[in-house]
Amino acid sequence: MLMNKPEHLSAALSAPLDEADQVLVDGVLARQLRPLAKTITLIESLREDHKLRAQRVLEALLPHTGGAMRVGISGVPGVGKSTFIEALGLHLIEQGLRVAVLAVDPSSSVTGGSILGDKTRMELLSQNPAAFIRPSPSACSLGGVAEKTRETMLVCEAAGFDVIIVETVGVGQSETAVAGMTDIFCLLQLPNAGDDLQAIKKGIMEIADLIVINKADIDPGAAMRAKAQIKTALHMLRPASPNWTVPVLMLSALKKEGIAEFWTTVMDYRRALTASGELEAKRRHQALAWMWEMIDSELRSRFRGHPLVKQELPMLARAVESGEATPSAAARRLLGHL
Repeated sequence: MLMNKPEHLSAALSAPLDEADQVLVDGVLARQLRPLAKTITLIESLREDHKLRAQRVLEALLPHTGGAMRVGISGVPGVGKSTFIEALGLHLIEQGLRVAVLAVDPSSSVTGGSILGDKTRMELLSQNPAAFIRPSPSACSLGGVAEKTRETMLVCEAAGFDVIIVETVGVGQSETAVAGMTDIFCLLQLPNAGDDLQAIKKGIMEIADLIVINKADIDPGAAMRAKAQIKTALHMLRPASPNWTVPVLMLSALKKEGIAEFWTTVMDYRRALTASGELEAKRRHQALAWMWEMIDSELRSRFRGHPLVKQELPMLARAVESGEATPSAAARRLLGHL
């Protein structure tokens, strides 16, 4: 967290808020949902003037962030992520907590559109005044996580939400992306996932902090076999944290069985990593990685917007496609304009 900034850095990053932006900041801090939604829309905007406004608003909100438990949820389509998140959200609200769900829907690579149906799938949770559900298109961003999810997470923290759940599309590199922005990464599996160890991706298992076998009520025998085989696979991997052994839980989100145990385990994780200082170090590392991702993204944007690059890119792209030029030669020529 960028909490105690040197004065010269604060002057460089901050700028006076105009009246409209101050209204947004005040509304978010007052926990009003409409200013919260409008602020997120501003953050997601691709307009350059909106990007500058969004940065100023985020800077004003930054001292009020960092207090929420950030939970990442992923799993293959059909594993029951939405049903699980709704059951979990309602359980947390019963405990007196406020819950924000950032659900990322996959965007079509053809039309660029998204269904954004998470509010429909979480009907009870979406109607609860202590919950806020924000479906966002992945916009074909790397990892299936909306590019502005991190900023949205900070705004929700400033709005006083106690738990922020980030649900990914569950495909491609989404697991790695969400694990890099949350405190705990929870992987949902189906009961029959343990029937074949080849179905267990080593890279995903290595970054999971908690593994959940959902729909365990459908076939308890298969769920038990899946649990045993996943635990065996975990023993073969190097633990991601010296202070935490990854548990494997079984539950039924549809029947709301095992939800309380799940949250107890999440709190055990938080206590263990907070006591060791690992959670704070994890957030610092994530913030630095986020900075470099933003630098890479901005460099790509400026490269594509360079006048000479825009002029020569179509011609060089055709040359590469036709085999008249090598990709490396075309890339070096284009990069030479910077």
